[in-house]
Amino acid sequence: ADAAYVAACLDAPGTRVMVLTDGVPIVVGSAPSVWMTRADMDASAVAIDAPLFDRPSFDKPLFLGVCRTRGTAHVAVAVPSEGVAALAARHALQPAQDFRTLASSGVLPADDVALAGLARSLMAWHDSARHCGWCGGAMIATDGGWKRRCSACAKEAFPRLDPVVIMLVTDGVRCILAHEPRYKPGMYSCPAGYIEPGESIAHAVKRETFEELGLHVTDVSITSSQPWPFPHSLMIGCVAQCRPGPLTLDPSEIVDARWFTRAEAAQLLAGTHPDGLWVPGAQAIAHALIRAFADGV
Repeated sequence: ADAAYVAACLDAPGTRVMVLTDGVPIVVGSAPSVWMTRADMDASAVAIDAPLFDRPSFDKPLFLGVCRTRGTAHVAVAVPSEGVAALAARHALQPAQDFRTLASSGVLPADDVALAGLARSLMAWHDSARHCGWCGGAMIATDGGWKRRCSACAKEAFPRLDPVVIMLVTDGVRCILAHEPRYKPGMYSCPAGYIEPGESIAHAVKRETFEELGLHVTDVSITSSQPWPFPHSLMIGCVAQCRPGPLTLDPSEIVDARWFTRAEAAQLLAGTHPDGLWVPGAQAIAHALIRAFADGV
């Protein structure tokens, strides 16, 4: 909330800058990195209008924080295609990839992927919160991009986060994995759904399992969580114990669902299932849930 401090950080020549275009960070150099310095940006004639954060639409950099060990500020900025061309004239840029591919490829350190996900989520929020939900006035970005204030009625808005439950549903011997309409052919995963207002995590698991699969959950345990910046979800991993019974699928959400034994789950993870079925990659919380079930954890 200290505007002078944020402005000084953003103006420092050594400040590390992550450049995003269309929500995807630009990867720089033969030793892949998502970071340039403020001096690099200035030398490339790519303007960063840093000090004020005072325009209704969000076109200023996000203040991501200061590294404890280096003492260096980190920011993220959205740059249009002409700005990317100006950077490419002075820097070796890697070919663009969609963010899911970049995040799961292992090319970048996990900390950089996390900061890219943070920047992507905040930018998506700014894009969708340009006007006040109370009076319709223009919203102004403040606090380094971590708050928006209405220019008309002064109401404040903060970054959006959507909590999602994702559950490994099991009868103790088998688990249920589902194929959704948006999945690629052959992929099965854990069912998931958004937590609704007024719900606990356990209630959301029970409701989603009944709505999508027609099964009654008897017990819920929370095992893990994972930020999922597509664009601003928090995945909450759960194990749901259920009573065995016939499946009643919601066809708008689930194309197919099947029971899998632990041995079959191991085949899915290894890519050796006889039906050619597979599960999400190691970067996904669903993979960890299925792995734990296959290992009997």
